[in-house]
Amino acid sequence: MRILLILVVLILAAVIGAAVYFRSVAMAPDVWDVDPSGVTPLQSPNYALLVGDAAPVFDMAPDVLAMRIDAVATAEGADMIAGDLAEGRMTYVARTRVMGFPDAVSIRLVPLAQGTRIEIYSRSRFGYSDMGVNAARVARWIAAVRDTGGA
Repeated sequence: MRILLILVVLILAAVIGAAVYFRSVAMAPDVWDVDPSGVTPLQSPNYALLVGDAAPVFDMAPDVLAMRIDAVATAEGADMIAGDLAEGRMTYVARTRVMGFPDAVSIRLVPLAQGTRIEIYSRSRFGYSDMGVNAARVARWIAAVRDTGGA
């Protein structure tokens, strides 16, 4: 019984230690800030990528879209680590809710004759599979921008 208790305590300490590490690990902008349009898709299923015709188009100016996507990202607790809203290029670090795994989300806004396209690349720093977390985040952010008046 004592060995089982010690084992449980060690596992709990490892989980807490991992959560602290994942929540505090730095994401270097020079590594994680990329242009989504130039990305080669990963071999692992731990990313979401919308570029070109697959990327959504919003009926708004790039500066308005940049402010709205920034509001959505920061409302979810994401931190901008690179880019500039005025330039229409931003990279955020978003962390998963339970363990705090860091994901990088790079965004490029492309002005069009009618509106602005948002190209987005969300990927995990750790692991082979993200269990759909990045795709869900991208869908959530796009839906939230649409809900604020862009379509």
